[in-house]
Amino acid sequence: MLVVISPAKKMDWSERDVATTTPDFLEDAARLVDAARGLSVSDLKSLMSLSENLATLNRDRFQSYQEAPEPALTRPAALAFAGDTYQGLEAGSLDEEELAFAQDHLRILSGLYGVLRPLDAIQPYRLEMGSKLKTQRGKNLYQYWGDQISTALNVQAEATGSDVLVNCASQEYFGAVDLKSLKPRVITPQFMEDKGDGKGPKIVSFYAKKARGAMARFVMQKRIDNVEGILDFDLGGYAYTPSMSKPETPVFLRPYPVS
Repeated sequence: MLVVISPAKKMDWSERDVATTTPDFLEDAARLVDAARGLSVSDLKSLMSLSENLATLNRDRFQSYQEAPEPALTRPAALAFAGDTYQGLEAGSLDEEELAFAQDHLRILSGLYGVLRPLDAIQPYRLEMGSKLKTQRGKNLYQYWGDQISTALNVQAEATGSDVLVNCASQEYFGAVDLKSLKPRVITPQFMEDKGDGKGPKIVSFYAKKARGAMARFVMQKRIDNVEGILDFDLGGYAYTPSMSKPETPVFLRPYPVS
């Protein structure tokens, strides 16, 4: 079983005493950086709806990006992202064996790097998959990556004997996966909160993102290799709800507010 998650806008650049690996699509990333280096602070503000300060920060990141960086300039991907999903994943507390399993069974979809393993060394960046960054391959990152991401997932699925891919990524990022060429069956869990207000269960973005990370952690720690196994997910008070679920979209529900 493979699990895919999204990256995060927020990064944690704390030092990590962890051996890293090399991302598979470094040449593609370098081409994107070259394209982004031609953008002004104003261009970046418009491209990703950033404030002046964030646009300046990311302009500087693109300018200082190195094709062969010193290890001190990089961090392992799963430990470098610090958004809601990564609060649920808690990669820093996974033990050595769990991280090794995650290295084979967990993938982070990235606007800049395409596909990342948890221990792949990355430099600080922000380039959202939905960005309309024009390159020689097209007018946006979906066209830039084409079927490369799905091909990479197919290769890893075959290498690990995985016939199921659990999609814990956002729509923005999973939209970069060419479903026509993707071989594993896709399962997309949904995490909902029951507010008890008579309006029915709802998806609350912050909690859903955190739950996606927790689901990824659950699969890594339990070494789950089939769909039935993920239905036992109960972290954070969630419970599988058959009456609301479909085969490809199992629903996990909990009371709200969270105690």
